[in-house]
Amino acid sequence: MKFPFFPRLLLLASLSTACTLAHADVVVVMAADSNVSSLSQAQVSQIFLAKSLALPGGGKATPIDQDEGAAARNDFYGKVTGKDAAQMKAYWSQLMFTGKAQRPRKVSGDAAVKSAVASTPGAIGYISAGAVDGSVKVVLRP
Repeated sequence: MKFPFFPRLLLLASLSTACTLAHADVVVVMAADSNVSSLSQAQVSQIFLAKSLALPGGGKATPIDQDEGAAARNDFYGKVTGKDAAQMKAYWSQLMFTGKAQRPRKVSGDAAVKSAVASTPGAIGYISAGAVDGSVKVVLRP
């Protein structure tokens, strides 16, 4: 008995693995001179869901978000909050409609996140792991 679907299944599995490997990991960053050395996934989730802006050791976090549709944004929210793009849009629509919170400041791309994080006290953002340089330090690898 032949299995004509097996070669297709093997090809699909190979392509899936290749796509996963090509996708860069996302990291959470703060300014290189920040006194925060690390954050837990729960702390970062609380900050980006506007549930708590408190930083360890005192101070207030200022979350920096990437534009909707950015690969790093989708990867970040999926890993850190467990929510996809549609769920995040609904979440923020409800919070803003009820006046409970304002969305994080949005910027376009890793370079803009690094610039905003480096120049804003308490700022926290996320970028592709390959974009990390001396202007920021990694505080979480989700």
